[in-house]
Amino acid sequence: MVLLNCRIGKYLVRENGDGAVAGKIIEVEAYVGGEDRACHASKGRTARTEVLFGPPGISYVYLIYGMYHMLNVVTERPEFPAAVLIRAIEVDGELIDGPGKLCREFGINRSLNRLDMTHGSQLWFEDRGERVSRKQVGTFPRIGVDYAGAWAKKPWRFRLLDSGA
Repeated sequence: MVLLNCRIGKYLVRENGDGAVAGKIIEVEAYVGGEDRACHASKGRTARTEVLFGPPGISYVYLIYGMYHMLNVVTERPEFPAAVLIRAIEVDGELIDGPGKLCREFGINRSLNRLDMTHGSQLWFEDRGERVSRKQVGTFPRIGVDYAGAWAKKPWRFRLLDSGA
């Protein structure tokens, strides 16, 4: 499973017009392939999910419950739909826990859907040299996807252990 630079311990950076704000990635959740019943691509290729079938590094931003935006980044080769949801970040020692809160705090909405996050413009990931060992990252079942049956129990949620997992 390719995670690009959206891994635990890397930084999510958002240029908002007034400067850049950055947060250390604390938690992510993986959605892998059309067979994964929790992945939006499991329902087939649609206008909404087309981005998941594209190249890695592209943002997939959607609205849930009519009120919360969710930031994902495509992670696999073209034609294999997979993405990672950014669930929590830490900004200046403050934990922003929850993908909806994260998007609200960073001003992320559907206008950033299909953005190439590899260009370092508007929204991107940075490696700031901090090393995170595998022992520092816990694996947990995914959240909010009970409808996916056994797929919901996959340990595809990853969280930095010293950040309140």
